[in-house]
Amino acid sequence: MSSKTSFPTRPLGRTGMSVTRIGLGAWAIGGNGWAVGWGPQDDTDSIEAIRRAVERGINWIDTAAVYGLGHSEEIVRRALAQMAPDERPYVFTKCGLTWSAEQPRAMPRRTGTPDSIRREIEDSLRRLGVERIDLYQMHWPAGDGTPLEAYWQELLDLKQEGKVRAVGLSNHNLAQIQDAEALGHVDTLQPPFSAIQRAAGGDLIPWCARNGTGVIVYSPMQSGLLSGRFSVDRARALPQDDWRSRNAEFASPSIERNLALAEAFKPVAERHGTTVAAVAAGWTLAWPGVTGAIVGARNAAQVDGLLGAAELELDSEDMDAIAEAIEQTGAGTGPLRPSEENGALPANLFA
Repeated sequence: MSSKTSFPTRPLGRTGMSVTRIGLGAWAIGGNGWAVGWGPQDDTDSIEAIRRAVERGINWIDTAAVYGLGHSEEIVRRALAQMAPDERPYVFTKCGLTWSAEQPRAMPRRTGTPDSIRREIEDSLRRLGVERIDLYQMHWPAGDGTPLEAYWQELLDLKQEGKVRAVGLSNHNLAQIQDAEALGHVDTLQPPFSAIQRAAGGDLIPWCARNGTGVIVYSPMQSGLLSGRFSVDRARALPQDDWRSRNAEFASPSIERNLALAEAFKPVAERHGTTVAAVAAGWTLAWPGVTGAIVGARNAAQVDGLLGAAELELDSEDMDAIAEAIEQTGAGTGPLRPSEENGALPANLFA
């Protein structure tokens, strides 16, 4: 895989990979037909979005086996097949969520057994059409009684065998990450993080910064709420096969607060000559210890609207204005901005 890009990059922890500040998220391109889909999606649009992102300089894609029940990984393979080997981005995927082909709309199971993980990686390697996965992450803590030590050791073994380059955890809390670190280094953490969902800024991100663990955050635009293109009417019109139609952040009273916060991003966006979506992603990237942010796009035009975040640097004035807006709107929970009190480190930590 290539790491060539014209955009600024940051070291991804101790993995040896340097990644652009934003990466393309492939959740939505999994399409519908499963429990947590985003509604209908055109595969041609998905492939064009991936190609556009890579052509413009994004050097990593984040997907998961469960997205579209394997379909997202297959779409990534089709897009990669259209690129020369030295042009291909890093590919990150995840394990630990399994499903039944007979009940595709049932919620996936949180599976952690080593034999399941072993099957899952072989399936992902086949669907992606690669010989090695650049970053392999446990999607959620196991819900089947498998101890963390068992599934984390399996991921460490896969790394030792050369099937994956790096291993990480997604959606795990601080105590779980510390337990995993005692067995073997946690290369990366992938938590939800946005100006609405800010909890990771209090403990997880500072811990990762101190321990050489790369952080790639997901949902920096809170699944579209902070994109500058959302509205109450659009939320009400979401189809039943879009998981957001059942999410509390997209219903009253939260949605009004969230959209008021997005509105407050507009002066910051205008000051920098960029989009609200770029500011939302840029806010997460301004936190010391955050390596990159995953931004989802369902077509090439959406990719173009997000690229500003790859170079945007919010200053202290911007962060103060956003902190004030968070407080005034009452949107979300968690720290308002990086500070010495919540353990943040100097902004040039990974420079």
